[in-house]
Amino acid sequence: VQLQASGGGLVQAGGSLRLSCVASGLAFSRYTMAWFRQAPGKEREFVAAIAWSGVTTYLADSMKGRFTISRDNAKNAVYLQMNSLKPEDTAVYYCASDSRSFSTVGITSTRLYDYWGQGTQVTVSS
Repeated sequence: VQLQASGGGLVQAGGSLRLSCVASGLAFSRYTMAWFRQAPGKEREFVAAIAWSGVTTYLADSMKGRFTISRDNAKNAVYLQMNSLKPEDTAVYYCASDSRSFSTVGITSTRLYDYWGQGTQVTVSS
């Protein structure tokens, strides 16, 4: 199984980025997919998750209204559209997969996810 994240980069505050994560080696359309992030010296933090159908999503409160998660099962891809970026959004962003049926119970815990991508760096300058 491989999750390949991309799309990170350097952006000014207020700007936008779109992250992508392409999966291989798993039945992608059956998995809940999520994004986490980790800033230097901090624990990995939940960002957003999306059910297999793409209809149901769940975002961390601090990302609501700025970030959107989506997926394309035909392309085995999950996306994170990030708008109105702030310097505190600077982190390495990771995609992850969860073989359970979508549930908000425990969804923010890293322990429930089966596979992880390698991460993509997002840096927001002030």
